[in-house]
Amino acid sequence: MNALRTAASLTAICAMLAAQPALAQDMRARLAHVFATNSPVDQASQAFAQCVTDGTDGAMDVTVFPNSQLGSDESIGRDLSRGGIEFAFLNPGSLTGLDPLLDIHYLPYIVSSNDEADAVFYNPDGILQTTIRETLDKHGMKALDFFELEFRAVTNSERAVESLADMKDLRLRVPGSVAIRSFFEQAGTQAVTLPFPELFVALQQGTVDGQDNGASITYNSRLFEAQKYMTRTNHVYAMGTITVGNEFWEGLSEDRQTLIADCAHEAASNQIADNRAQQAEFIQNIKDGGVEVTELSADAMAEFVELGRSLWTQLEDAYGADRIAALRAEVGADGK
Repeated sequence: MNALRTAASLTAICAMLAAQPALAQDMRARLAHVFATNSPVDQASQAFAQCVTDGTDGAMDVTVFPNSQLGSDESIGRDLSRGGIEFAFLNPGSLTGLDPLLDIHYLPYIVSSNDEADAVFYNPDGILQTTIRETLDKHGMKALDFFELEFRAVTNSERAVESLADMKDLRLRVPGSVAIRSFFEQAGTQAVTLPFPELFVALQQGTVDGQDNGASITYNSRLFEAQKYMTRTNHVYAMGTITVGNEFWEGLSEDRQTLIADCAHEAASNQIADNRAQQAEFIQNIKDGGVEVTELSADAMAEFVELGRSLWTQLEDAYGADRIAALRAEVGADGK
């Protein structure tokens, strides 16, 4: 009888030990992103992680891995979809290797101001968020909320860009986006696709003359240190997603899902406000770093906008004519 009891006890202990790794995995989570340490995005990711940890009284511990420590956006996205990483602050526009629809928000000149961006990009029922949410879900990821990656500018080491003609023959690094690549190719540049983690070295070594990113990323990732000129073309407004892997998400209780969604919303809202509040500072810091910053004249900006909007019809094959039509309706764009 004692032997039977001992065997039963050992069986129970073994079962308990076998269950512990699964429990531990549920209690710990990794959050990855490509953005510089202490940038507005990184600060938001740290706040999100702390909110989740505090909200669960430490039962779920979220560790942040910033600055491409766990790879590029695309590799992070693939790990999310496979369950290798639990959370990420993603730039969906860099995930076109997974699905070309993930950079629909990179269509040139969708909006021209923060107020317009708030109405179009941060509308949960709008075509941009709907497309990105549905597409991420198809690849095993859930967009919890959306944060700001700001208006993109052009930097280079060759010459000041004061008109569309000045773009000709510049070698510019672009993300893997058909919309951005098409825009720059139509402007006469040589568009070179490189993962973001390789960009700084490519600028340093002259592999490319320049790149397109907003003031926050250009400053916080120190890209300006390898550049001489910056032009605020505002050709694309971009947003990122606070993202969770579907498999991990579906294994959480409803209470935890609600907490995490609330933490994501708070982190995204604060990041947008903080990023906008620091824009002038980022621009001044870039100038102080020796970069000549150009503001386009109204006539020059009109040239850029006309070129960018003219590509929307050509890009219907990439994004779907119905989605382009819905976007035109939202922004009041004409039928170019």
